[in-house]
Amino acid sequence: MKSLRNQVLQDRFTKSANFYESDLILQHFLQNYLSKKALQYLQPSLTRLGKQAASEMDTLSLEADKNTPQLIKRNFYGEDIDQVKFHPSYWQLMQIAATSEMFRVKWLPENKTQFQKERHLAGFAPYFLYTMAEGGIPCPLCMTDGVARLIDRYCTEADKARLLPHIYATNLEDFFTGAMFLTEKAGGSDVGANLVTATHKENDYYLLNGEKWFCSNVNADIIFVLARTNPAIQGTKGLSIFLVEKTKPDGTKNPLSVVRLKDKLGVRSMASAECMLQDTWGKLVGKEGEGFKIMTDMINLSRVYNAMTAVAFMRRALVEVYQFLSYRITFGTEALDHGLIRQQLAKLHSLYLANFYLTWHTVKILDQADNGDPKALALSRFLTPMIKKCTAETGVYVIRESMELMGGMGYIEDGMMPKLMRDMMVLPIWEGAGNIMVLDMLRASSKSEGLQYLLQDVVSIFNESEPLKPLIAKVETLQKHLGAIHNEPWEVLSCTAKDTFAYLTQLVQIAFLQQYKDEQSNDWLQPAQMLLIQDLDRDSLAIQKPLEKVTVQQMLGWIF
Repeated sequence: MKSLRNQVLQDRFTKSANFYESDLILQHFLQNYLSKKALQYLQPSLTRLGKQAASEMDTLSLEADKNTPQLIKRNFYGEDIDQVKFHPSYWQLMQIAATSEMFRVKWLPENKTQFQKERHLAGFAPYFLYTMAEGGIPCPLCMTDGVARLIDRYCTEADKARLLPHIYATNLEDFFTGAMFLTEKAGGSDVGANLVTATHKENDYYLLNGEKWFCSNVNADIIFVLARTNPAIQGTKGLSIFLVEKTKPDGTKNPLSVVRLKDKLGVRSMASAECMLQDTWGKLVGKEGEGFKIMTDMINLSRVYNAMTAVAFMRRALVEVYQFLSYRITFGTEALDHGLIRQQLAKLHSLYLANFYLTWHTVKILDQADNGDPKALALSRFLTPMIKKCTAETGVYVIRESMELMGGMGYIEDGMMPKLMRDMMVLPIWEGAGNIMVLDMLRASSKSEGLQYLLQDVVSIFNESEPLKPLIAKVETLQKHLGAIHNEPWEVLSCTAKDTFAYLTQLVQIAFLQQYKDEQSNDWLQPAQMLLIQDLDRDSLAIQKPLEKVTVQQMLGWIF
């Protein structure tokens, strides 16, 4: 039995000093799938950001979480100013984001051109590292990239030239963040029930009136708002989209009344609010009635961001728990010598890897879709709701189990785990809750060939691996089942689809782990894939042997 001192961890305990340099999995993926030119461009920023995320950003994030935004409704003279005041740590975190290259690598004109085929891969790399340390500000960052996408695709050349330089600005005074105001009291996720109206004023400008119920990043400089130009046209067909800025065309303040800030469970560093639009000036983007179609472009990108955030949160949880258990003595021996702990760690890591590769694969597909690949566009349409749902739900489980493995220490607010748990809880809800994602996958499976393409890819991957060939039968059974349920009434179809798509997701994850295997990645992918296959048809009464300690260390050794 090891001699014990009255302390939580052993003297030799060390923490990761750089979340990029310690992450062999992320490095391996970027080295394989980013061009040498893009990786060389990003390398200094990734190294710097990896160090910041493992050190100073933790302190700033905890400070911003404890010192939440405050609404200053009026000034000393009784004038409505609707100003949101943030703790200085919020602005320090925002400055780190502005200099991280997550937007500059995508939107600086010369970068947009030279990295056109890999812009999303390049932009998500720094975002992933940033989000390991801070969970609230990623919402405004996600929105910022989303508004840039809409500006680039749908706004006038003059608006592009005026606004996009503020997206890739590295000076905080010049940096603009974005937002989308969609939801209202009556509808929530049912955006077609929205009531806010838009009345034509002059040229392309309309006056917007009504209430928006969830306005995240309420202090944004660039906001896209859905409203009805003709209330008689019901549903999403009656929605148009408007660009709302802080000032009107004449330079005076654009009226936007903040009713109150939301008191949220997590992501407390950034401001979500309820807002009243009272003759708020908005510039029509696209044609009347095209609003929801245009906004879908931003929503789908936001769902990919939602998934990447969940994956980053999972990685941070695994970093925390593995570092803790590597230096913890329990019941007279090192924690990793306990088979049950090793088995649970291996399971959590296999879930992380399944979601890591599925999400980054979808980012690759998004790049291909944006560059005109019709198959990729169809795949993206189906994969996006899939990754949004599975990463969010799995992330909640992974963080909860990681907290439990740390015992009471995982529950103490001095550390990152409770904040991580609170921030994680929003991800199954934002950008469409889980049931909405199931319905979206159903619609995608009937309106595009994305599901068929995906199943073909999975079968092709399984067919190239002798040990995985038996899984082809499972895919064929699933295909027959999918064909059968599409003939059922909608109530039966929608209820059945939830478990069906969950099973499909498991098969897809196993396939993509196989696809991304090579001589180096096999060390962490093979044991993870084995666990995922076992979980497909697990018999709870079967004898389960834990993985050897060396195998678990091999899987998780990338943390240090």
